[in-house]
Amino acid sequence: MFTQHDLLSRVMMLIPMVLSLSVHEWAHAWSASKLGDDTAERQGRLTLNPIVHIDPIGTLLLPLLGIPFGWAKPVPVNPTRFRRSVSMRTGMALTAAAGPISNFILAVLSAVLLGVWLRTHPMESYLPGAATTLMLRAITLNLALGMFNLLPVPPLDGSRIASRFLGDRFPRAWAFVEQYSPFLLIGTFFAASFLLARPLAAAQDALLRLVLAVAGL
Repeated sequence: MFTQHDLLSRVMMLIPMVLSLSVHEWAHAWSASKLGDDTAERQGRLTLNPIVHIDPIGTLLLPLLGIPFGWAKPVPVNPTRFRRSVSMRTGMALTAAAGPISNFILAVLSAVLLGVWLRTHPMESYLPGAATTLMLRAITLNLALGMFNLLPVPPLDGSRIASRFLGDRFPRAWAFVEQYSPFLLIGTFFAASFLLARPLAAAQDALLRLVLAVAGL
């Protein structure tokens, strides 16, 4: 039976999901712009306004269904517009890396904000309220989004980074990865909890220690 608590829990997932994905896509647009490609900017995607980045299913529906996973509308990037001093593969790798990096930065900022919140509201460390829960979920969600997107499977951001280093050195192997990417992506999705469990737990532990240090606990 769906309860009010279930609704609150899903809203607590939806809020950081929308913000995190919006910053993620903005970071792609910002990095592409810095490299000379203004495609995303001309299409109004160089903004933190969530409305322009939201995908109805990936950004809204899945979190509301209680699924801790999502995506936003991809930012358009045209590598032929990068500055001549940057190769297309290098530019795509840098642009792709900006998304996960933005999530890691958000996770750290959420940890610092949570530490400050607990320092000024010490009772929250014993009886966590909505704000504490929201920031904890923001930490976990951004770490998970950043790590998942770094996996080297198309169309994830990690594939653009991997292509920069493996595309020329191992062209046949990389062509195989690209050819069967839909199947590999499905397998990666189901294996993600296993692949990321240990690094995610280690990162969470490090940021929780940061929270406690900032909070003076």
